Amino acid sequence: MVPATNSAPDPALRLEERGADLLAVCFSSMASSCELLLPAADRDAALELGAMAAGEARRIEAKFSRYRDDSAVADIHRSRGSAAGIELDPETASLLDFARECFELSDGLFDITSGVLRGAWKFDGSDRVPAPAAVAALLPLVGFDKLRWQSPRLWLPAGMELDFGGIGKEYAVDRAFQLVAAVREAPFLVNFGGDLRANRPTPRGPWQVGIERPGSERQAAMVLELERGALTTSGDARRFLLKDGVRYGHILDPRSGWPVRAAPRSVTVAASTCTEAGLLSTLAMLQGAGAEAFLEGQGVMHWLLR
Repeated sequence: MVPATNSAPDPALRLEERGADLLAVCFSSMASSCELLLPAADRDAALELGAMAAGEARRIEAKFSRYRDDSAVADIHRSRGSAAGIELDPETASLLDFARECFELSDGLFDITSGVLRGAWKFDGSDRVPAPAAVAALLPLVGFDKLRWQSPRLWLPAGMELDFGGIGKEYAVDRAFQLVAAVREAPFLVNFGGDLRANRPTPRGPWQVGIERPGSERQAAMVLELERGALTTSGDARRFLLKDGVRYGHILDPRSGWPVRAAPRSVTVAASTCTEAGLLSTLAMLQGAGAEAFLEGQGVMHWLLR
């Protein structure tokens, strides 16, 4: 049962019919096309649930955006270099704890302080590869181990940045999933920009999930069947540089500041939650040529496209 509401319908939500018995509530968030898929749902209930998922996605985007002056990240950045540091709210502190765990488990490959490298790299499809000196100048500002983090207080050194983009969308999927699951037992699937999570199969059988062929426009390289759980895909299909026949993908090794060599074009991972699947798919990309061996060592279902 969906809780009643007196609010007006969200004009940013779009309801689409997908076949005879599937409704999709579509919206935009986190620079992605997002949707909540609902078999055998009536239109009013679908819009109520879609508004719930969209509201949570937008809340998380607003809170952890590096582009907004009123976000939690902006507050952290304003505290840079402060002797007093900044006290974080429980949700932000929990994400920072998770980021520290990712950093330690990956031997520094997964690092939410590496966003500062955007000052040198612009992955716009051009041939403008930065000078090695420009990259090297930013490396002193990279490294989670340079932070002082004693929950709930954080001390961020001057010049450093935090970027939750590597975990934010997957976290948003899991949060939206939890909200919808609390009020709906019937099948549904949350899909934020290709990162998705389902609670159970549809009445017709498993969900059919297309994995896009790298370099194509909405052309599926394969179709996977998903009954429940999460799928995430990491890749560099649209963000890269190309110079002298060498392709530089946007997946950067934070220890060197340079793109990972010989990484797959696309890595898809299945796991119980989107956060877990997203971490593993990103870590696999960071392994470069060792991506498949890494995933086999983790014992998770995965699919690689090169």
